[in-house]
Amino acid sequence: MFPGAQDPTRPAIIMAASGHTTTYGELDAAANRIAHLLRDAGLQPGDHVAFVAENSPEYLELAWGAHYAGLLYTACSTQLTGEEMGYIIDDCGARLVFFSARYADRVPGAQAAAPNVERWLSLKGAIDGLDAYEDVIAGLPATPTEEDRIAGRDMLYSSGTTGKPKGIKPSGLTGKLDEEPVVVTPILKGMFAVGADDVYLSPAPLYHAAPLRFCMAGHQLGSTVVVMERWDEAKALEYIERYGVTVTQLVPTMFIRMLRLPAEVRDAADVSSLRLVIHAAAPCPAEVKQQMLDWWGDVIHEYYASTEACGLTWVTPQQWRERPGTVGKALVGVPHIVGDDGEELPAGEDGAVWFSDGPRFEYHNAPEKTAGVTDARGWQTFGDIGHLDEDGFLYLTDRASYMIITGGVNVYPQEAEDALLSHPKVMDAAVFGVPHPDFGEAVQAVVQPLEMPADEEAAAALEAELIAHCRAGLAKLKTPTAIDFRPELPRTQTGKLLKRLLKDEYKQAAAA
Repeated sequence: MFPGAQDPTRPAIIMAASGHTTTYGELDAAANRIAHLLRDAGLQPGDHVAFVAENSPEYLELAWGAHYAGLLYTACSTQLTGEEMGYIIDDCGARLVFFSARYADRVPGAQAAAPNVERWLSLKGAIDGLDAYEDVIAGLPATPTEEDRIAGRDMLYSSGTTGKPKGIKPSGLTGKLDEEPVVVTPILKGMFAVGADDVYLSPAPLYHAAPLRFCMAGHQLGSTVVVMERWDEAKALEYIERYGVTVTQLVPTMFIRMLRLPAEVRDAADVSSLRLVIHAAAPCPAEVKQQMLDWWGDVIHEYYASTEACGLTWVTPQQWRERPGTVGKALVGVPHIVGDDGEELPAGEDGAVWFSDGPRFEYHNAPEKTAGVTDARGWQTFGDIGHLDEDGFLYLTDRASYMIITGGVNVYPQEAEDALLSHPKVMDAAVFGVPHPDFGEAVQAVVQPLEMPADEEAAAALEAELIAHCRAGLAKLKTPTAIDFRPELPRTQTGKLLKRLLKDEYKQAAAA
């Protein structure tokens, strides 16, 4: 099943902190046992399983076991409540659920919200009332369930930052197990010849689309996958050197946290083994990316896509230096910029980003949501705003749902966020609209400073400094009128800013 791994003794998974290693032979055997478990439970190709677990070797064993069995598999965010997990488990139609003992307190809520699950199994420890996964697979065959196997697919859910999570339903399962590539395998193999000599560092939670898919693509290509148990910017630099990491994928917040490390830590880091660094998930402030390129060299590539995967753009470091801020040209699908009237806009004008000629997607159990992001031409959108230049390079402005309307003028907060994040005293920033009696909305910022101000006087001084910094490069109407400080902003473990939580908080405060 792992054609790129010729040697079954080669490390397939290394847990970064502990060094615990799973070989390719062990991974294949574990996946086969899980596939037998799923068959014995009556599941057939096209049926559904779900799992809730922390980053661990078992996580990828479960994913591959479901993949071997030709199933749809849903990874649930561990940041959710039990009821929220249950909503996803119920919505996806999972017949069997694996649940890590670390999150045992959420099992009752999940079970109440997902009454149709046929069997719940505990993972990595005991949970009252659940059979232990480790006991159930003991003694099951380590050989394939059948000769002619169909490859499974992930069915992942949106992060739910703007409402209930939506399941992205994959196309039919028709690919042979030994031939069907994971979504990103062709890019890593075709563009960068990733293979058995590479070591891939996965720094983020595996329930997110990109980490799970890149790890599984690495396995298809025979690479060693080093999985961080949790993100730590200093440790990430240490692991790159310790394991000789050649490939990794990061998100902009990780870049920012690395850049805010003490100079002596950055200077001591040996990142010379890196040959390919990929970043995505959120727009990266141009100044931040420039600093990373200056530090790590021209190994940093960027793509723009989403779990829906109906379009994908790519930009090399050389292209980005020529066009700072671009997220690249299309590799999958054809991008179009569309105005409010549904007509395509010329180069240079901001509008909604749509894709044609790419893989079509639909939201599971939500035809109305699918219809809302599909137009009469069959084009589909992720909900972002941006523009194309004359050469077809895409630039993102912001999410449509984040737009601020102040005094009748549309303001996209990403520009102010980028300005704030370029200041050396800022670790994180969120900008959004708050109710205003005269202008409809005012531009509000919430900042996580490198060091929290000691008192109100220091906070006022820092606020004035940051507003002046923004005003130096932005129009007055785009500049925050007020900045509040917090020790941390709400983000998912994958780096997505939960701006909705802040907006709701400020809206409720204004109403009160």
